[in-house]
Amino acid sequence: MHLRPATVDDAADLLRIYNHEVEHSVVTFDLVPRTLGEQRNWIADRSGAHAVIVAELLDGEPGVVGFAALSPYRDRPAYATTAETSVYVDAAARGRGVGRALLDQLVETARAHGFHALIARIVGGHEASIALHTAAGFEVVGHEREVGRKFGRWLDVTLVELLL
Repeated sequence: MHLRPATVDDAADLLRIYNHEVEHSVVTFDLVPRTLGEQRNWIADRSGAHAVIVAELLDGEPGVVGFAALSPYRDRPAYATTAETSVYVDAAARGRGVGRALLDQLVETARAHGFHALIARIVGGHEASIALHTAAGFEVVGHEREVGRKFGRWLDVTLVELLL
């Protein structure tokens, strides 16, 4: 597996992975698929401390099979040393260690950029994502009830945090 910083040239691969989740799952609370231009802008907005990392497999499968990102947690200055994490893996590449490799690299990138706290907001009941994060040292610190609505369902959010 090869991990590297994302570039705007990766936008189509990230768009394919992300929009699949928008349209078919509750792991993101976005309701409308992104456009290629929006995905390029999203990557460009994360070219500094708020980085995006992509994973490519070395066994002949071309292209990006997953990505992880550090995003601003809140817009007020006192939150500047906290980042929100996200990890997305193409369905065909799950169970191969892609998510863990991305999350581990994201934590190291956050440390290198001087962040103090990482927060992930995981849809309630997504045990695989909660297990991924707790295996990487995150702790469950909260639960928000029925804060999202998608596909006609009320959705909870589990908050996990890692202090660096």
